[in-house]
Amino acid sequence: MKTPRIVVVGSSNTDMVVKGQRLPGPGETVTGGTFVMAPGGKGANQAVAAARLGAEVSLVARVGQDMFGDQAVEGYRKEGILTDLIVRDPQNHTGVALILVDRRGENLISVASGANHDLRPQDVQRATDRIKAADVVLLQLEIPMETVQFAARLAAEAGVKVILDPAPAPDVPLEDRLLRSVTCLTPNESEAERLTGICVRDEDSARAAAEKLLQSGARRVIVTLGAKGALLAGREETVETVMIPGYPVQALDSTAAGDAFNGGLGAALARGLSWEEAVREANLVGALSVTRLGAQPSLPTADEVRRFTETLARQ
Repeated sequence: MKTPRIVVVGSSNTDMVVKGQRLPGPGETVTGGTFVMAPGGKGANQAVAAARLGAEVSLVARVGQDMFGDQAVEGYRKEGILTDLIVRDPQNHTGVALILVDRRGENLISVASGANHDLRPQDVQRATDRIKAADVVLLQLEIPMETVQFAARLAAEAGVKVILDPAPAPDVPLEDRLLRSVTCLTPNESEAERLTGICVRDEDSARAAAEKLLQSGARRVIVTLGAKGALLAGREETVETVMIPGYPVQALDSTAAGDAFNGGLGAALARGLSWEEAVREANLVGALSVTRLGAQPSLPTADEVRRFTETLARQ
């Protein structure tokens, strides 16, 4: 069977995570937390998620020529990710994310982007052959928008599926030329609200937000709703708007839930699954990820997803 091929164009960070009982308010110090340092960044997280699920993954990214960059690249190699398209930037530090997580798994994140902000279209241009040979290209918004647009257009012109996770959500609407190149948008509740102005809390509001995004030019939208599941909608007659249930679990850390979902979605689509089947599998991957602390340490393997599925079937 053909190995599914995925190219991820995105960010690479080092995450510094403090897990505490609650999130501090402005000017407040909360003590007694647990500290974890782990590789992260939305692009890298999605790359690791897809690689652990059996895809051949190429990561297009920038990291600094520093200790964090060394650790990141070595970690990606151990995951089986192709790292020849990662640029070592002598002018900027590797991106760093400071993450606070409370006992319910809710989080606050502050990012110093560093080298991520210098990932340019010419860096993506070097990946042209890899992109044209891919089944799916995964994109996010922790890198310059011009780079996202260039990568999306390059993949779309080659007939490759483009999944855009619009996170962090921009303050302005996504441009039409970007939406025309994207196969599917995958906002969560807060991102869908930022993009549409519609407060998303349940299936009905998710449907309203998805419809507005479709009217704006998106071809397909998946609004993720955490434990509630995900709403799949599309403009094509063959895509029925459907709510696909999630898998309630005891959440420990939701930091990488969206990245786990997108990596799982890309890997499933690259294997030839239908959109509905792919969303169901992505829900499984996302649910498993929130049961563990840290971004990349939380991402499950294909065997773990299979065992989780078997456990659910016995319940």
